[in-house]
This record gives sequence, C-alpha cells and structure tokens, in this order.
Amino acid sequence: MLRRLYAIAAEGTDPYENLALEAYLLERVQPGECILYLWQNQRTVVIGRNQHASNECRIQALEADGGHLVRRLSGGGAVYHDLGNLNFTFLTVRRDYDVARQTETILQAVRALGIPAEKNGRNDLTAAGGKFSGHAYYQTGEQCYHHGTLMVSVDLSPLAAYLQVSPLKLEAKGVKSVRARVVNLTQFRPELTVAQLRQALVEAFGRVYGLPVHPLRTDQLDAQALARGRARFADPAWVYGDSRPLAVSREARFTWGLLRLDYSQAEGSITQAALWSDGLEADFLSQVPGALQGCPRQPAAGVVAVSPRAHMAGGGVLPEPGRRLPGVHGQDGAAGGKRPGHSVSPAGPAMGPGEERGLDPPAGFTV
Repeated sequence: MLRRLYAIAAEGTDPYENLALEAYLLERVQPGECILYLWQNQRTVVIGRNQHASNECRIQALEADGGHLVRRLSGGGAVYHDLGNLNFTFLTVRRDYDVARQTETILQAVRALGIPAEKNGRNDLTAAGGKFSGHAYYQTGEQCYHHGTLMVSVDLSPLAAYLQVSPLKLEAKGVKSVRARVVNLTQFRPELTVAQLRQALVEAFGRVYGLPVHPLRTDQLDAQALARGRARFADPAWVYGDSRPLAVSREARFTWGLLRLDYSQAEGSITQAALWSDGLEADFLSQVPGALQGCPRQPAAGVVAVSPRAHMAGGGVLPEPGRRLPGVHGQDGAAGGKRPGHSVSPAGPAMGPGEERGLDPPAGFTV
C-alpha cells in the first residue's frame, strides 16, 4: 500500500544524466513509495533497449546538428525529444505498481488544462485522434517504472530528418509518416507551457492517489553514483550496440511490435543471431538471440517459435505454428541454446542473472 509520494524534476537537459537519474531512482525506490520524475532532453533521439541504432535514427544528421542519440532500458520505439517535450516517469516497487492509476494521473493533468485526452491502445495517449504521449515500461527485480513523453510544443520539422521509421510500422498504423500521427498539446491550448503542465502533473498525482506530494531535490542524491550512471548511458557500446551485418536478415510486423532477425549459419545450424525490436518486453527479447544459437535451419519449415515460460525454465526454443521468418526453425531443448540470464543483447553488453529484467512477456509468440 502506498504511503508516501515524491516528485523530483531534473535540473539539466543532458539526456545521459537524465537517464542515469531515472535508473538511480529506480534502484532506490522503497515499498510504500511512488516517485514522479519529470525531465527534459534537448535535441535527442531516444531508442528502445533492443532497437538497431542506425535503422531507427539518421545518426550523422542528428549529431551534425548537435543532437544526441541515447538508448533507454525499456523497450518500445524511437522518440524525438526537444525542450517542447516533457518526460515523466513513475517509479515504484512491483506490489505498488499500478499502470491504470499512473495513466489516470496523466489524463487528469491534461484534462484539467482543458484538453480532451484519452487512452488509445496499450501505450498511447491521444487528443482528437492525434498522439501526444507514448509510454513504455520496465522492471528490474522488484523495482518498476512507467515512463513516457508529453508533447507540449515540440518542433516537428526534425522528425523526418532524424527518425527512420519502417514502412511495415507505418502501414500497421495506417499513416504515411510519423509526423502524421502526432500532435502538440498547444494545438488545443496555444498558451500552454511546459511549466504549467509540470505543475498540473504534480497536482493530479496527489489528487489521484489521495496523498500529499513531497519534493525531492537532486542535491540530496549521491553525485558519484549519478556520474557512474551517466558514464554507462553515454558508453558507445551501450548506445550503438553491436550491429555488424550477419548473412541473413528477416523482418516482420506482429501485433506486439516490429521484429528483425539477423543470423549466420554453418552446417545447417544457426551460429550467430541478433534480434532488433520495438517490442515492450525488453529483457525477454534480448534473450532470444542466445537461445537461437545452435538451432537447426530448416528452410521448408521456416518457423521459429519462442515460448517464454519454457525459455525461462531452460526449455529453449519450441516449435509452434505461426508467423514465419523464412529459413529458421527452433526445436525443443535445442543443442547449443544459451540459458536465459547469460545471453547477449544486440543493444549492448552481456547481462548476467537478475540484471535488467523486463516486465512479464506475453504467454507466447512466434517469429
């Protein structure tokens, strides 16, 4: 049961510092607490944990304009931030984690400003059909967060210059460009400022939970721990990942997101695999490449089916009928498959047991 609410705002706009502060708060939130963290990044493209950096972002164009590419811990797709955008993060332990109430806080804040906000799908908020907020979710151990964007007065012109969106994703959304999907809140209230929205969020936070909101200051935190966190998020190995080309590449769109599977083979078996996805189940997806290594390639079947429950129990990759990525086939208990907890994420370094686990994966999916 929640007993205490906290609100904290980042003092700067450095995206590596801001993600480090988010991770710091996640590690330290206690049972009975919920923290609302509000932050802004200047000219930044933020990609999901398992996304391919150069597939999602025109990196040279972004960096030539003084922008930053960063990779977050959570899954989901790439987003663009500037100072017309306000980011929020709710941080709690698992037993206090309530996405419905957290989302209601955002909706109440925006509606209190006279804007007709509503939830649309699993992780979008819209006004008059235009998306102004996208959400993602993450868990490590018992600590959880729910974070997202709030577009107040974002300059939309750089979206096409910096973001590269798969045609499969645009087709699934029924639009021709990412810009066609989004809307600023100032379209409904032209005088709205980020400061006004920030205040409305803190007020709605207390109102929805029925508790007073206590301020936190960054000067109360461990500066050395935050510096170490910043170094991690700024590390090129984390930001860009290992994107060396493999022999075969397959891409498909599913109800839960876009997936690209790259692999090499020898003597009829997969020798190396990399998976890139905007799916929300970040940790589970990062384990799939390790599980595929050693699986036989069967062109006639052409199906890889991954069962999370069997995978987590050490069962490896299971054959099931479903959507195909031609030329790959997994088998129950496949020889050479790595055990979960020691797989290599395409987005960064090896993750050990208990590190950076995502929220519960779906009951099963096929790639």
